[in-house]
Amino acid sequence: MTKPTGLVQGTLDLLILKTIALEPLHGWAIAQRIRQISRDVLQVNQGALYPALHRLEQQGWISSEWGESENNRRAKYYSLTKAGKKYLQQEQASWDRLSKAIGLVLNTA
Repeated sequence: MTKPTGLVQGTLDLLILKTIALEPLHGWAIAQRIRQISRDVLQVNQGALYPALHRLEQQGWISSEWGESENNRRAKYYSLTKAGKKYLQQEQASWDRLSKAIGLVLNTA
């Protein structure tokens, strides 16, 4: 992620999990989807993305399998595991509570 976004550590994991919740994607597609959905505000670089994918896979929250990308290249596709879906729900609820609390503080006169 680029520095101007000022993201809390661990946010990338949540963004990745949410991004692949709908369908399995390869690394480059995950980064592009995050960039597109955030309207170019969040830029995920490979130096952050692939270590995060590896970490999430080690934790059992995602799994991977090799496939063919849209431009006929061999690519590793990542998808959520059952444990990953549960973790995503918990983390998204925590994030919602945190962001609402921060909003309350920032919007006080």
